Amino acid sequence: MVKLRLKRCGKKQRAVYRIVAIDVRFRREGRDLRKVGFYDPLNNQTYLNIPVILDFLEQGAQPTGTVQDISKKAGVFMECSSNQQTKFN
Repeated sequence: MVKLRLKRCGKKQRAVYRIVAIDVRFRREGRDLRKVGFYDPLNNQTYLNIPVILDFLEQGAQPTGTVQDISKKAGVFMECSSNQQTKFN
């Protein structure tokens, strides 16, 4: 099963996260399938590759709670619901 999850990067006390599609059997810093976004909590910056995220969600990927919150703020699920009526939990 594939999950959309945060992968930690950056220095000590200066965490920056990549949003990646990764197999659930791999650890947090493990090999990812594809990088789909970027999140900097200190500067409150977010970059999301929305078409790729929607593609993974349509294939059955499950976002973690934090990634789902970041995606909701960016309006990813609004675009998804306008494209087709699919329920993601």
